[in-house]
Amino acid sequence: MSEILRVAVVGHTNTGKTSLLRTLARDVGFGEVSDAAGTTRHVEGLQLIADGVPALALFDTPGMEDAIALLEFIDGLAAPGERVDGPERIARFLATAQAGTRFEQEAKVLRQLLASDAALYVADARDPVLPKHRDELALLAACARPLLPVLNFVAAPATRAADWRAALARLGLHAVLGFDTVAPPLDGERELFDTLATLIHGHRDALQRLIEARAREADERLAAAQRLVAGLLVGLAARRERVAGSDEAALHDAVAALRDEVRAREQACVDALLRLYRFRPGDARAGELPLTDGRWDDDLFNPETLRQMGIRLGTGAAAGAAAGIGIDLMTGGLTLGAAAALGAVAGGLWQSFGHYGERIAAKLRGHRELTVDEAILRLVALRQRALLAALEGRGHAAMTPIELPSPATGDDPVARRWRDGALPYALVRARAHPEWAAGEGDEERGAAIDEVVQALR
Repeated sequence: MSEILRVAVVGHTNTGKTSLLRTLARDVGFGEVSDAAGTTRHVEGLQLIADGVPALALFDTPGMEDAIALLEFIDGLAAPGERVDGPERIARFLATAQAGTRFEQEAKVLRQLLASDAALYVADARDPVLPKHRDELALLAACARPLLPVLNFVAAPATRAADWRAALARLGLHAVLGFDTVAPPLDGERELFDTLATLIHGHRDALQRLIEARAREADERLAAAQRLVAGLLVGLAARRERVAGSDEAALHDAVAALRDEVRAREQACVDALLRLYRFRPGDARAGELPLTDGRWDDDLFNPETLRQMGIRLGTGAAAGAAAGIGIDLMTGGLTLGAAAALGAVAGGLWQSFGHYGERIAAKLRGHRELTVDEAILRLVALRQRALLAALEGRGHAAMTPIELPSPATGDDPVARRWRDGALPYALVRARAHPEWAAGEGDEERGAAIDEVVQALR
């Protein structure tokens, strides 16, 4: 059993066979998905890879359209009193002219199943169990291959999954899997491969490698996604828009520029997440951010800035005095909170002008800076977490775009903390590091992103 495991995906027309392969392959471009019956007309295959090695070959097949008539036709091929086993009966049919004309689609299915090690029988759990389904299963069973029924659309409100399980049990099929291709269960893929391994024990090792590889890929994908969101938040918190002058036109232009920047950065993150999860651009829609008029930067000396100033000024009285330094915008003067240390601080303060001088001087000249409002940071975090949750539970056969909530609600404790609790200190620190908005400051910026990642989990 060293060859790659070959599994045919079979069933009636329009039950979601191609959708299942799209979701397993995480490929929205595989095949054609449509509400119209008989969309797939030919056999198409794909391989699932584990650690660079093919582990499973899946074959999409056309829908079986007339199983009742085909079963009657095959029964008529036997001579009176003749007893022929299942595979020979199917082989006799495939040798007839009708296999290329009237029953061409069914013949493609049966040929592929005979060339495979097993089959996934996909049924639409919303449909009633009908005689045509029983005849389909009889034809497939005649090929003498392990058959695993997969009930699709089990997350739909009007599902008949219990009826299907009962009908399949009467046919001797007790291993039945519920797998919604639009909203697959979180552990559904593992369960599917585990069940296949039970039915085809000779390929268990390869399927186990596939299970483990897919689990690692999922963990790595989620970690990369969380870093993308954390990087977005750190970059927004560090972003500054200079308002040159005090006239209203300048302020209006700066606010508009900041708004455009926030929206563009959020959209770039959404696009990157969609690519990471292998969805199409436009598969997620978000309403406009309810941006305020901008956040006035009155915290030039926020805790992180003060820490850096203290380090630059040294230790003892000078460093302590630095913690009282602030900018008085009303008078345009410097305020020193520790007057007794004025002499010790003054020299060190002006020495540090090389680092902060431009911003301090701009304050004293009456220039202003805008930063992203805290409420916007919270909302961006909530929306991106909601998008991540949607992508984690979305099948690649889903046809409707994801609608991002604004703002997020619910009882998720992490979401509640982002709504109502203190922001991660890394975002407070980012206020003092405008260079982080441009991706500079790799080590410190990377540590801040790591901290925000933890807050997103």
